[in-house]
Amino acid sequence: MLVPLVNSHLSTDTIEACLKQSQNTMALAGIRVIELAGLAPAPFCGMILSDFGAKVVRIDRTGTTTSVDVLARGKRSVALNLKKPEGVKVLKQLCNLSDVLLEPFRKGVMERLGLGPEVLLEQNPKLIYARLTGFGQSGTYSKSAGHDINYIAVSGLLSKFGRKGENPYPPLNVVADFAGGGVMCAMGIILALYERMRSGKGQVIDASMVEGAAYCCSWLWRSQHLGMWDHQRGGNVLDGGAPFYETYKTSDGKYMAVGALEPHFYKKLLRGLGLDPAVLALQMSQSDWPELKRIFTEAFAAKSQEEWTKTFDGTDACVTPVLSFQEALRHPHNQERGSFITDEEGRVSPRPAPVLSRTPATVSLERNPEVGEHTELVLTEYGFSKELINKLQSAGIIGCSRSKSKL
Repeated sequence: MLVPLVNSHLSTDTIEACLKQSQNTMALAGIRVIELAGLAPAPFCGMILSDFGAKVVRIDRTGTTTSVDVLARGKRSVALNLKKPEGVKVLKQLCNLSDVLLEPFRKGVMERLGLGPEVLLEQNPKLIYARLTGFGQSGTYSKSAGHDINYIAVSGLLSKFGRKGENPYPPLNVVADFAGGGVMCAMGIILALYERMRSGKGQVIDASMVEGAAYCCSWLWRSQHLGMWDHQRGGNVLDGGAPFYETYKTSDGKYMAVGALEPHFYKKLLRGLGLDPAVLALQMSQSDWPELKRIFTEAFAAKSQEEWTKTFDGTDACVTPVLSFQEALRHPHNQERGSFITDEEGRVSPRPAPVLSRTPATVSLERNPEVGEHTELVLTEYGFSKELINKLQSAGIIGCSRSKSKL
């Protein structure tokens, strides 16, 4: 079932009308995407495209029964054996009738399969060939293995993350895998699709997670001369050094986030904490920051998170509760906006962002596809005959799951 992301207070008839309209007007409606199965970054890129209307087909390996792809919302699965020439031929035919190919392999893998961009673009000059890798298609590390922590390390960003006097630590695998990888690659695909409207030609996208992560953090690079990063890691305004940009533990073991950077917000922070600015050090006196942190720590520890939330809500002090996933789901602000959605299996995830006024995202609430669940359906749509599909299955070129789906 596809559900438009609209206000839950609308009537059933209105929701159904919005559903019918959104299926035809989503921003990427009519775009066909072939996504070669991979880990987190490429699946996220594919899910973004799917959420906004593209028809995304994930190519899984034959011989496997389960997929670790938890970002398969709205996608369909075709099981294909690319180790055999016949399987390569099938993928070429799929790409001939598609707009986008998304591949997550290291440099040279696709070329060895006979599926490099020079081959596929010769057959389909309008194809957008997106290559999402950690280190990119050139350079010393282009054929090296790696993960998010390695990519942000080489980008220079990891050196900025961590507490004073401690080792650098990665902020989960968000910066390179998803921000610098999946999101930036999706943007590249959309840019290439837009340019194709003028030129009628496809092109190759070299999406490096190292460069994507660095580009997302361009402000850090371009603000080095402003004096904001003069101290060692963990001792600056925005990296945990300042008492007014920090998290504090409350009496119930929870936390509050403080971001009172500007002086007028800082005054409201002190007022909410019941502190007299006349007896405190100046906000930007860095030598006094440790003492101010001690004072703020004692103050926040005196009340619960709920009490502090009531104190600061509506004050513009830039103080908010640190919420768990479940608490974020229940928070009034997020509920009012419908910021999270629940699928038919009861799994919660964020709704697609940003919200478009005329062509909003429409998401599938069905479970993720099983490997090969849509092989027969997709190949039929792409012009394969029933007889050929049966022959390919008998030869082990494709895999067809018995599961049925509404997609």
